Amino acid sequence: MLQQSARAVEAGRRAGGRERAPTPSAQARRTMAELGKKYCVYCLADVTSLRLRCTECQDIELCPECFSAGAEIGQHRRWHGYQLVDGGRFTLWGAEAEGGWTSREEQLLLDAIEQYGFGNWEDMAAHVGARAPAEVMEHYVSMYIHGNLGRACIPDSIPNRVTDHTCPGGGPLSPSLTAPLPPLDITVAEQQQLGYMPLRDDYEIEYLQDAETLISGLAVNYDDEDVDIELKRAHVDMYVRKLRERQRRKNMARDYSLVPAFLGKERKDRPLKRKVTKEEKELRTKLRPICQFLSAKEFDDCFDNLHKERALRAKIRELQRYRRNGIAKTEESAEYEAARHKREKRKELRNSAAAKRGKDEAGKEAAAAGATAEFNSMENLAGFDLLSEREKLLCSSLNLSPTRYLTVKTIIIKDYLQKRQGIPSKSRLPSYLDKVLKKRILNFLTESGWIARDAS
Repeated sequence: MLQQSARAVEAGRRAGGRERAPTPSAQARRTMAELGKKYCVYCLADVTSLRLRCTECQDIELCPECFSAGAEIGQHRRWHGYQLVDGGRFTLWGAEAEGGWTSREEQLLLDAIEQYGFGNWEDMAAHVGARAPAEVMEHYVSMYIHGNLGRACIPDSIPNRVTDHTCPGGGPLSPSLTAPLPPLDITVAEQQQLGYMPLRDDYEIEYLQDAETLISGLAVNYDDEDVDIELKRAHVDMYVRKLRERQRRKNMARDYSLVPAFLGKERKDRPLKRKVTKEEKELRTKLRPICQFLSAKEFDDCFDNLHKERALRAKIRELQRYRRNGIAKTEESAEYEAARHKREKRKELRNSAAAKRGKDEAGKEAAAAGATAEFNSMENLAGFDLLSEREKLLCSSLNLSPTRYLTVKTIIIKDYLQKRQGIPSKSRLPSYLDKVLKKRILNFLTESGWIARDAS
């Protein structure tokens, strides 16, 4: 019974103790926190936030300072492998830095600035967590830009690392490049003739009209494979190249004033210039393929420079010719040129006279050769065998076929005989026989004795 009573008293004391158990004091809490800390085995410094643990020795943890100095203790050597134990609670800028940013927060801040870009402070604050956007902006600007790290990494010659690509200085998004060109100054009838739409600066029929068919059927699907995606990208690249070529041709037509030239306005509006020589036309024709690489002004400058070079080379050759002929003054060159022109003129007269004589001789030879050729071709005609040699030559000279000559000869002799008998002649000569041919044939028949002279 005594034992049972003692147990009951002890149970009551325990129950009452649980109800009246006192809370741990501040000293007890500090003692428990001290038990969770880690210390360097060499210098006994607090390494709870950051320490380097040896992977070959047991219970060897060093602070960064001792590890950098190559501290060795017991069996540990400085060349042993190590492991970085980061609690993520140490600060990069020291304990006195404003805000108390830990290393883990600094790492999240750098990841956010790389992912979202400078200026997106709300997204960066959400990525870091437990930091306001204003606090994130102030910490990054003060520590990474205006702090020691920014002064060491950012040169003084670049005060602002942010580039405005929309400035009018010719950037990729410059208004001077993306703004549309003014419409062509042509009438409504001319616009209809060309199919030109001035508000869009386009034509009804463009260069490579079917270029849009490359991308008209493209669609991005979630189940596309890498090959399909690359093929679609290739189609887009082809379409972009066609658009650039189309715009390049439009710019070239505008720069070289090809539209006014097509409409016939160029000669009316263009001021009068000096007469272009044949050599200049040939040179401009040869240089035409390079127009696509130069603007109109650059092409005109190039053509003028080449023309001046030709003129200078010709002048140099002329001066060298004067030097070879012993001429050293400008006055002497004028006399030399006058004498040279006289010599060339006399030479041309002699050459023209010789050419004329040769032409006459060649004409006679050609006539003789032509007569021979006609005579040879007349041998195959009907009635050629009935002619004498003199009659053959007569027909050849008169370009008269043997049958026609024999017809005319028969009519003339028949009329002559009827007149001698006192019978009036009623025959008529053919229509192809003109007065010249009739006279020559009568003279030939009279000389040959076929008819009397008085009858002819």
